[in-house]
Amino acid sequence: MAKLFSAKLTHISPVWYDLKSDRNMLVLEGEHNFDATWVSELQGNGSLVVPRVVLEAFPAVILLEKMQKAKAIDLIVSECRDKGYDGIVLESWSRWAVYGVLDDPELRYMALQFVKQLGEALHSISSKSSNRHLELIYVIPAPRMKELSNQDFGPEDLLQLADSLDGFSLMTYDFSGPQNPGPSAPLKWVQHSLTTLLSAKGSSPSGNHSRMIFLGINFYGNDFLLSRGSGGGAITGRDFVHLLEKYKPSLQWDEKSLEHFFIYSHEGVRHAVFFPTLMSLSVRLDEARNWGTGLSIWEIGQGLDFFFDVL
Repeated sequence: MAKLFSAKLTHISPVWYDLKSDRNMLVLEGEHNFDATWVSELQGNGSLVVPRVVLEAFPAVILLEKMQKAKAIDLIVSECRDKGYDGIVLESWSRWAVYGVLDDPELRYMALQFVKQLGEALHSISSKSSNRHLELIYVIPAPRMKELSNQDFGPEDLLQLADSLDGFSLMTYDFSGPQNPGPSAPLKWVQHSLTTLLSAKGSSPSGNHSRMIFLGINFYGNDFLLSRGSGGGAITGRDFVHLLEKYKPSLQWDEKSLEHFFIYSHEGVRHAVFFPTLMSLSVRLDEARNWGTGLSIWEIGQGLDFFFDVL
């Protein structure tokens, strides 16, 4: 799918790497995933290849030990240089939340400084394929409540990082789960997330940072159990088509979330299936256009081929 639709994709991020702690060492796992031909072909089509790196290492090691922090940055930068990548997508915020980093003001500051330093290190190196510096895109959670908690990534965090980064991948999906079945990305929540991060359009210092936001769009859906307790989970386009063919349900439009869903029963258990459609995608693309943001799709292989028609 990446090769087929690369003309529509500015960046492609294979989910290949994890930076882990191994006793007193830091290890970047995932090098075996590297596919030189695939990367070269995409870059030849004009897409930037920026693999995802998940920061699994213990935060105390990276944030408190100066040499280990430098080692972590060097491992990532060296891999980009060796493999000819155009930068990376970094995911660490959710891990830091679990370890309590975000509840400690000093550790939180050090965490943001680490991201800044990584961005600056990548910016100091030129990409072989694009004649630009290497890029850093940072994955951030979408705010859920009106009052931000320590776990939230807020507008001050965005302002602190903006000069050292190239973009923020905003996870505006997974609003619902097996415990609370419902839509994946209600439009009002998407709007609230953007408003919270960017404030009033153009009226604050962060207003012009909308161009740095990649608004998260899910190409997958969910099949939730509605009876016999909670359960269910993510489904792909293939699963969706199979359910349509097998149960022949009627697709319904939820006016509140602006998403399509259907209900079916299997062995006496009712299910609710929420899955993207051209209509629900178009509504969210219009929102992105209104704000002047980009898009971040999770993930391009999980939807239906014709989803790319609206991009």
